[in-house]
This record gives sequence, structure tokens and C-alpha cells, in this order.
Amino acid sequence: MESKEKKSFEDFGLSSEMLKSILSMGFEEPTPIQAKTIPVLLMGKDVIGQAQTGTGKTAAFGIPIIEKVDRQINSVQAIVLAPTRELAMQAAEEMNKLGKNKKVYALPVYGGTSIERQIKALAKGVHVVVGTPGRVLDHIERRTLSLKEVKIVVLDEADEMLDMGFVEDITKILKTTPETRQTLLFSATMPEEILKISKRHMKSPERIRIATDTLTAPKISQIVYEVRNADKLDALCRLVDFGSEGIYLVFCHTKREVDEVSQHLRLRGYGADAMHGDYTQAQREAVLKKFRDGRVDILVATDVAARGLDISSISHVVNYSIPQNPESYVHRIGRTGRAGREGVAITFVTPREDRQLRLIQSVSKAQIKRGKLPSREEVLGAKLTSLEDKINEFIDDKHFDKFVALAERLSAKMDPKDALAALLKFQLEGFDKPVEQEAPASLNDTGASPGMARLFLTIGKEQGVRANDIIDAISRRADIPKQMIKGVSIFETFTFVEVPRDSAEKIIEMVHRSIISGRKVAVAPAKPKATSRR
Repeated sequence: MESKEKKSFEDFGLSSEMLKSILSMGFEEPTPIQAKTIPVLLMGKDVIGQAQTGTGKTAAFGIPIIEKVDRQINSVQAIVLAPTRELAMQAAEEMNKLGKNKKVYALPVYGGTSIERQIKALAKGVHVVVGTPGRVLDHIERRTLSLKEVKIVVLDEADEMLDMGFVEDITKILKTTPETRQTLLFSATMPEEILKISKRHMKSPERIRIATDTLTAPKISQIVYEVRNADKLDALCRLVDFGSEGIYLVFCHTKREVDEVSQHLRLRGYGADAMHGDYTQAQREAVLKKFRDGRVDILVATDVAARGLDISSISHVVNYSIPQNPESYVHRIGRTGRAGREGVAITFVTPREDRQLRLIQSVSKAQIKRGKLPSREEVLGAKLTSLEDKINEFIDDKHFDKFVALAERLSAKMDPKDALAALLKFQLEGFDKPVEQEAPASLNDTGASPGMARLFLTIGKEQGVRANDIIDAISRRADIPKQMIKGVSIFETFTFVEVPRDSAEKIIEMVHRSIISGRKVAVAPAKPKATSRR
């Protein structure tokens, strides 16, 4: 009943400084998780909150923390544990906005950056620390962080920290805090392991969960397509080609599936990239920057890697693999339809997964429509319409003077209709070509010098790979001398290399799906140079 009564932030009895910060951040009224959680936390109770990223949970625990901090005590009074660097930075940034007028500041601490800078900041004195478990424990063991005065502990995205193997670190950290502390646990899903943690470390926690009918956004169109596993990639490509331009987030169950789907999309010419648990922080940030900047319009990821991803422009979420439970479904599709925009959630199901789909619909109360994949002819028609629109834009804009002379020259030599048809064929032919045809299955003709075979690797300058990295990896894994590996040509997103013809099959077997420069690569025979346009 609490959430129905608290229609505004003024109803919580917050300080004038806090209300001023909330107003300046543009918050008009509490979200459901805030309305239910803030009053309970202000009363000092332990809380288990079930909420997804994007529901406003950072403010749900951030507001009570800042209100409870005593600025006269120059020590850490609250610790927030988050699974990733990006989540820690996001949470600290929002808490600093909330605490601006009360002069309460949160310090983010995480790995992959200078620990000395963090030590200096901690030495000056901070009231709130937001960090990843590994780096927080590192500071505790160095005695550069003391949690003896901590009043509140927050375990944010607890299910992800569980998946990433942080349970032992969290236990060690909690042992350094007072038993009288208030403990808050937030998680998108509630597996049995999470409930065990709550029983072990919390005191009669109040369970708060948003009603399932408020979890799914009304502006998200939800569609399911029944496809065989072998046809999923074709189905995805067809939907991307048929639909309007957009930003796609594609979810897969496993890291291996993420790598395979993203590599096949790149081989087909789509601007795709991947992200999963094997990526370093630097690689993760580089991928996210490309995704935010629009240089990549399809991001393929696992649930864990996408947790904390807050990009409001995502137009389509694709469940390439059906979510394993209804809560994961809701969590995934919540990545689209942000900031008042309309979104589309697409789910692929195989015939044997129909039961799982019915469970998702029943529990999440989701209105999921069954869709029919567009035919190749319909996709081609959509692409022609899109191309016609672009041509008309150029004609209206009139800024194509330098091409008029070329058009006149071509028209003098050939029928303009034939020239246009040839250009359309060049632009559109092969748009729905299967991946298997993108690289020859045979090593007999790869355009290499006599006695050699030319291989294609899905790694290039963007991933910071060097010729020596390629040569070392092939030599080490396939056990052939380095001097026999020649002709390494590195481009932006791919590499060609020549290897002895009689060792090529062994090299493909040993190097395909291996890690080079921190990136899992696919290896295939290259097309002959005369026909390759990569």
C-alpha cells in the first residue's frame, strides 16, 4: 500500500537539500521501485529488491544512503558493491548528483585503472564507496579502506555478481563491516543462491518486488518468430534488412554463440560487434563506444555482459536464444523503449521451446504476437524502397554536381537503364546470401602463391592486433616454424595470412575460435584475390 500513498518525493519527508537535487535532476515522481523501497530503507530495515536496470533503483537506494550519512564523521559510512566497472561508475555518478546539495560524495573504485589514485582519494576521506568486489577487497587488504564505520551495505545486481564468481569476495567484505549494519540486496532475478545469501547476511529483510504487469513497457511491440536453430541467422538478417534503420541488441545464451553470430554477421557485411565475459574492460569500453557512436548498429551479447548497459537509442532487442526464465525476458526487453521511445522486442523460438514461451507469457503478462518472417522478395522490395528514398533525398538536395559529368559520360557509352540496373545489382545482389557462400569451403583456390594457402581471420586493426601476434599464435598453436608463415595483411576488421598449403587444414582446426590479442577469432579459407572485395 506504501507505493500508492507516496505519489511524490515530498511525501517521503526528505531534506530540502535532497528535494532540490531531485528537482534539478528532472525527476518528477518516484518510479514503482522507488515508491516501495525508499520509505522502508529510511526506517532502517534490510531490503531485498527485485528490479531491473532502468527502473530507477540507484536512486531507490542512493536517496536513503545520502540522507543517512553524517557529514561530521569523516569515514566511509556506506559501501555499494556492483559487478562491473561501468555499473560502479554509473551508480557513483548518479549518487554524486543526488548528494550535491548535501555535499555527500561517492567514490567509484574498480580494477583496470590506477590504484594509487584511488588510495589518495580514500586517504582524503569519503562517505560513500561504490566499487567492484575485487578492487574493494584489494583496498581492504592493503588497509587503504576501512568499513568499520559502515552503516549501510548495498549488493547491486547480485545475480550478476553471483554469475561472475564474486560470492567469496562479497563474504569477505561483509565480514569487515559491523553486524549492526543495514543491508540492501538488489537483483533482476532471484535464483536460490541469492536467497541463500540473504538468509546468511541479512536480518529479517523485507522483500520488495514490482508487480509483473508494471515490468513490461507499453511502448514495446513484442513479436515471436518460430524458426529452426539452423535458420536463426537468416531470420535475423532478413528482419534487419526488412525493417527500418535501427540499433539492435541481440542476446545469446553462451559466449561461443555470441562469437559465432557476430562473426557471421560481419562476414555478411553488417556492422556488428560482440561483448561477453571474456572481454577485457578496455575491449568492452571500445565496443560500447562504437555502439553509442553508431559505428556498430548490431551488438551481440550475453545477459551478463549486457547488464548495466544503459543506451537509450536501442530500437530492437532480439532474443536470439529464448530467455531461460520470465524475469530474464522482462529484463532483456527493457533495454529498448527507453526515454519515451517506441521499441521492438523480437524472440526466436524453436518448436520444442513453445512451452517455455507460454511460461514467459503467463508469468510476465506480456502481450507477445506471433509474426511471419518476410519473404526474400519482400525484403528485396523493402531494400529497393529504402534505396529509392535515399536517391530522392540526394536529388532534392542537389549536392551531386561532381557526379553529373560521370553520369553523362556513362550515358553516352551505354543505355542509362542498363547502367542503373547494373548499379542496383551491385548494390543489392546477394543481400540474403548464406554465410557458407561467403568463404570457399575448399583450400584449392585461395589466391595464394604456389604451395601456400591464404587464410581469412576475423581480427584487424580495430582490435590492435599486430603481424607478430598473428604469426606467434599460428606458430604456437599449429606447431609450425614462424618463417613458414608469410604475407600477413592486416585491415580494419580482418586479416589475411599465407601458410603452407599442406598445413592449412591443421592451422584452421587449431586456430579457429582461439584467442588472439584478447579476441576470439574465426579462421576460414580466403576468397581468391580476383573476386574478394573484403
